[in-house]
Amino acid sequence: MSPRTRPDPLTGPSHEAASDARQLTEAVTRLRRALRTSIRTDYPWEQLPMAKVELLQVIAEHSPARISDLAARQRLAQSTVSGLIGQMIKSGLVVRAVDEDDRRASAVTLTDAGRAQLTAWTQAHEQRLDAALNALNNADRTAVRAALPALFQLVEHLGGGGTARE
Repeated sequence: MSPRTRPDPLTGPSHEAASDARQLTEAVTRLRRALRTSIRTDYPWEQLPMAKVELLQVIAEHSPARISDLAARQRLAQSTVSGLIGQMIKSGLVVRAVDEDDRRASAVTLTDAGRAQLTAWTQAHEQRLDAALNALNNADRTAVRAALPALFQLVEHLGGGGTARE
């Protein structure tokens, strides 16, 4: 390939992809930060760290769950998940019991308090996002809605698992 036929690294397709990736990274980071900050401001009772919320979500979807399975799903070290689960047990959000399939292992399930906390967290976030979406003009709201299937596919391509949405 001659130097003339090579894509220009500053203007070619790979630069555009890097720019898209950079912008998406910034948008996702800023969105998560804004959500976290606004939730703490609008709902000061909400104090669950994201790591615990994400574990509660996975436990709610895949309960009962072994710590090793939770660690694999969250791509965290088992010791990290075990520590978080220990904190959540002390807070009354989850319980650990003998795994029915393997009596040598234990499995974690949500308590009623854990389910209530997760529901309250989800509702608070949905209310906050709904208010922000309603503040957008129709074209931007439509663009966000139209982007959702592609964002879920992006999650799948990144190995995020879960259920693909169409």
